[in-house]
Amino acid sequence: MPAWEDAALLAFREEVRRFCESALSPITRRKVEEGLHLGKEDFLEWERALAARGWLVGHWPKEHGGAGWTPLQRYIFLEETTRLGAPRITPFGVTYVGPVIYTYGNDAQRARFLPGIRESRSWWCQGYSEPGAGSDLAALTTRAVRDGDHYRVTGQKTWTSTAQWADWMFCLVRTSKEEKPQDGISFLLIDMRSPGVTVRPIVTLDGCHDVNDVFLDEVRVHLENRVGEEGRGWTYAKFLLGNERMGTIGAIGRARAMMAQLLRLAVEVREAGRPIAEHPGFAVRYAELEIALQVLEAMCVRQLQATIAGAAPGVEANIMKLRSTQLTQAIAQGFTDLLRRRGLPYAPATVLALAGDAPGTSGLLRQHLIGRASTIFGGSAEIQRNVIAKTALGL
Repeated sequence: MPAWEDAALLAFREEVRRFCESALSPITRRKVEEGLHLGKEDFLEWERALAARGWLVGHWPKEHGGAGWTPLQRYIFLEETTRLGAPRITPFGVTYVGPVIYTYGNDAQRARFLPGIRESRSWWCQGYSEPGAGSDLAALTTRAVRDGDHYRVTGQKTWTSTAQWADWMFCLVRTSKEEKPQDGISFLLIDMRSPGVTVRPIVTLDGCHDVNDVFLDEVRVHLENRVGEEGRGWTYAKFLLGNERMGTIGAIGRARAMMAQLLRLAVEVREAGRPIAEHPGFAVRYAELEIALQVLEAMCVRQLQATIAGAAPGVEANIMKLRSTQLTQAIAQGFTDLLRRRGLPYAPATVLALAGDAPGTSGLLRQHLIGRASTIFGGSAEIQRNVIAKTALGL
């Protein structure tokens, strides 16, 4: 076992594996492994099984209904579940807004919102990016005007994942115009059933509907749905983004599963009378990817150990985000390079439902296509490099 993994962590890893074997639907597992599109019910089935086990919010503190996992336990849980074909836990409630509410919200907000997140009864989306404010989030223009005990919110959010399924959106809005743009931002919780909320689908390159435009037209939001102080939303947003960056640890298990897929495909695809896996060029490429994965894992474990010692997430989280997205893109490119020998077209319809017993080649191509977005969302690769250069190198 790895040097950092003691007997207790090894036992926890085995417990997670056994749970996946018993609780994860074979149909859902197949969809994930073949890169097929998942519906809301696929996510809910898995998340409610986790909630019943007390593991959906295992990383939350016990006083807020979590299991109080250490960062290393959380790492093992995410690595094993993703490696074994479980859907990723939708992060918007569990990883993003839940911790913001229990850290900065009041008692009434904790009582109102946290149980639904813990039990996967409420679905959330994130209202951050706008047409003119993506990586430069401080440029957001969605405004919230005070009107008695309400705000009237008007603006547009874009690339809003799963908004078509969401009950609530946590949203950054501009409540005042300050010399420093970050100082005029507040953090609101918006009921997606409110009059004036319009969700319009965006179909992405893979032919699937995961993201949306959300239009807000004079939407009334009660003051009780503002988290923390007015004008302090940037502070809460930075806290949330720190948790988002640490969510990169789930990419380790996913990358391992993709590497196994790549090797299986290289054994299956033949060129010059023998499997591609036997070609020296593939062996070199596979070894380079494996080395990159092991480096990323070492970085991740080192950062988690520093977190346990009391260090706050720093620029290392940006480095891991950059490296993990580049790695998964490189593995997905390997799928495409192998499949091009067959000259197969990409058929979006085949990733929207199980296609009999046919091999999931379209799903592999879908991972390549949708993976193009991974170096854009959550802060583009260019922004990550700028942060690293400024913070770590002093440039």
